[in-house]
Amino acid sequence: MKPIYALTMAALLAGAPLTQAAPAAAPAATVAASTTVATPDAARVQAVQAMLEAMQSEKMMRSVAGASRYVNDQQRDSVFAKLDKVPPQEIYKRLALPVARVIGVEAANELTTFYASDYGKRLLQQTYNSRASMFPPEPPVPNAAEKKMLKKPALVQARKELAAADATIRHEAFALLQAIIKK
Repeated sequence: MKPIYALTMAALLAGAPLTQAAPAAAPAATVAASTTVATPDAARVQAVQAMLEAMQSEKMMRSVAGASRYVNDQQRDSVFAKLDKVPPQEIYKRLALPVARVIGVEAANELTTFYASDYGKRLLQQTYNSRASMFPPEPPVPNAAEKKMLKKPALVQARKELAAADATIRHEAFALLQAIIKK
């Protein structure tokens, strides 16, 4: 009788975290669903293009290329050579339309301002220039003014929207990388 009781308790405890995690995942889905559009207007595309420029998306493209698997080192070198020939402005322009489907104008403008700030630049520096690791590096320590900026509701909402769209952005970056390789 005791082994059955123990198994029942273990099953209940194993299921408990799943029931608690479900409500937390729902708001992220609603954030992404509320900003998703089929055909973004020109202002939205322009705002997202400015955001991609502030985020230094050409470096994200290099990280996507670096994370891809290659048959040999010559193929890897050829992909990076082709990627180096593409100007950053073209990367921003080609990524802007698909990313604008999932990022709103307000969020794009807020994130552009954030990544242009000193703290945003330090965060990007650490993101793109840290060595490979299993876990993401700790973010830089913000000063008092930066802490106040990080608590702005508009920025908090914009960062949530960006986090919800991260998988889509990475997918579109990979698709763009494939298009660049085929040229």
